Amino acid sequence: MVKIILGTNTSREELIVPKTTVLRTLLENNNVNYSVGTIHIDGCPITQGDMDKTLEELNIKEKAFIIAIIKSDNA
Repeated sequence: MVKIILGTNTSREELIVPKTTVLRTLLENNNVNYSVGTIHIDGCPITQGDMDKTLEELNIKEKAFIIAIIKSDNA
């Protein structure tokens, strides 16, 4: 199990999930729209190819911040 702080520009939520959780599934199950911005894990942007990897494959061992930075229409 790993501790995840999951959120967007405006909200954050703390979760405890298995290391075998797929990133895309984690985001979808928590209503995080990843299609309108970039996803960062501990401040580093991820690529589209990382979306179907497990947290363990993404080297998340104990805890991580996973944040979706949403682009505004006027930014």
